[in-house]
Amino acid sequence: MFVKTNNAWNDFLFIDLFAGIGGIRLGFESVGGKCVFSSEIDPDANKMYKANFGELPAGDITKIAPDEIPDHDILLGGFPCQPFSIIGNRKGFEDIRGTLFFNISEILRIKRPYALLLENVKQFKTHDHGRTYQIVIKTLNEIGYYTHTKILNALDFGVPQKRERTFIVGFLDDLNFAFPPPLNIMPDLNSVLEKDEEVDRSLIASEKIRNKRLERLKKQGKKPFYPSMWHENKGGHIGIHPYSCALRANASYNYLLVNGYRRPSSRECLRFQGFPDNFRIVVNHTAVRKLAGNSVAVPVIKAIAEQMMLTLRNPCPRKCQKDLPFMACKS
Repeated sequence: MFVKTNNAWNDFLFIDLFAGIGGIRLGFESVGGKCVFSSEIDPDANKMYKANFGELPAGDITKIAPDEIPDHDILLGGFPCQPFSIIGNRKGFEDIRGTLFFNISEILRIKRPYALLLENVKQFKTHDHGRTYQIVIKTLNEIGYYTHTKILNALDFGVPQKRERTFIVGFLDDLNFAFPPPLNIMPDLNSVLEKDEEVDRSLIASEKIRNKRLERLKKQGKKPFYPSMWHENKGGHIGIHPYSCALRANASYNYLLVNGYRRPSSRECLRFQGFPDNFRIVVNHTAVRKLAGNSVAVPVIKAIAEQMMLTLRNPCPRKCQKDLPFMACKS
């Protein structure tokens, strides 16, 4: 059923749904893909997307007919995570945003791309006692896609951020596919951080907040170390780590402090997601915090894209080499 020859996967087309600032796009461009359509409704995300990719994404995907979307080989979509996140109300498909998955399914039914990658929050598989995930997989199967699902942590792929996300890969054939293995290397926090004197002074936490965090840390029997990221959860517990906790779009302003001293800068927020330093920032810091919190870790996407290309360029039925992870069959 392959729609492309093995060599043709060196030059493939994809669409970027719920595109955000383009993190998924970056990962698939790095393995030879060309984006032929993107969709995003957030105005600030669109400004960033246009500044970095030279094109303005189409708007609300619910108002775009599937047959108006160009033909493509791979559908990519980090469909909205808010309905499934422990930070939100966890309404799932009862929330109107949850139904956006069905817009994805209609595009898959009509355009029939050979492969897909979907991204969502870690809790996606267990939401509503697993029923939400079961609906998604059942729908994909009914359309004709064979799926593979795994939770991956950005911390395992060279990014100093503990960010666990659910990834679903699908193909129109039942292919042997393995998600990328962890690098087993602790990322260097210093590679992300700017010098305190180089960031805007408005990012420095007040003396009251700094002292309060330090007192709580000591009461917990912990000692400060540097460099470190200080994270305060909803219960007031202070965590101190040589990496960041997951960036969150709607978190309190001071929930995450660099060395217990200041809030992360706009560039640092993007670096925590693996965006290159030449990625242009054209919106204010508040917007960047939100956009970075809603984005993906680019190195994770790149690693998945590389595995998908390995599978597509060397296709093998799933049953042929189940015991050989991270390697596609060449038979």
